[in-house]
Amino acid sequence: MIKWLRSESFTAWAFMTPGLLLLAVFVFWPIIYSIPLALTDYSVISDTHYVGLANFEAAFKDRNFLISVWNSLVYVLIVPFLQIFSILMAVLVNSRIPAIKIFRTTYYIPVVTSMVAVALIWSWLLGNNSVVNYLLIKVGIISREIHWLSDSNLALYVLMFITMWKGLGYYMMLYLAGLQNIPQDLYEAARVDGASRWRLIVHITLPLLRPYILFCTLISLMAAIRVFDEVYVLTKGGPGTATLTSSLYIFQKGMEQFNFGYASALGLIVGAVIGVLSIIVFRFNRKGGVNPY
Repeated sequence: MIKWLRSESFTAWAFMTPGLLLLAVFVFWPIIYSIPLALTDYSVISDTHYVGLANFEAAFKDRNFLISVWNSLVYVLIVPFLQIFSILMAVLVNSRIPAIKIFRTTYYIPVVTSMVAVALIWSWLLGNNSVVNYLLIKVGIISREIHWLSDSNLALYVLMFITMWKGLGYYMMLYLAGLQNIPQDLYEAARVDGASRWRLIVHITLPLLRPYILFCTLISLMAAIRVFDEVYVLTKGGPGTATLTSSLYIFQKGMEQFNFGYASALGLIVGAVIGVLSIIVFRFNRKGGVNPY
């Protein structure tokens, strides 16, 4: 027993235990509890009854929920662009160019800034009589104001841009860590053989970054489907249902209408969608990394 207490395994578990307890209480237990809850009409303000699969049947007939899932899936379109730009930025900041440390720090500031604060800033930039419209009109790019957040054809894509802008610095730093783990000998050998910069990226950098690409793609995919803060602060799902996402709709059903049974069923359906997309991502990123090479 004393020998185990002095082992590295005990030290590792000791460091992980507080985090695992928090995850158990605030993540794993709510997920487990939501399964039986989804089979009831629990709503806090009235008696609870077992309804079986009625909540799931209602979900697939709920037009607003289907729209919210579709909008969340459209939001996933930012994931490949986010990863591509993050990798390119990581390659740039990994180069030895003047003032690169200042660039890294500056571009990481949005990551550590509250999403609510970021959303409020963008609301000022893109709202009515906005700074962006004023500047674009002044330089002659547009002739009249564009309603960035109240046009049903634009609002969702504007929110996607804001999400991508905020996340670029975070994923850039993850890819930068991956780049710095790649042996420089590989690049030097390839340069001796006459490889161009493009061939270095395609045949060395990207294959050896695949574990990082898998991880970043997974967490950005989950974040895109669960997007909430910027939608809630900037548009609240409007105009109409143009920016209604699954997380916002589940919040409305659970926390505003107190229909927790139905909200739990919606959450499980969205969780299943995330699971399917995650399996697809795993299928495309099973190989790669430094060790196999």
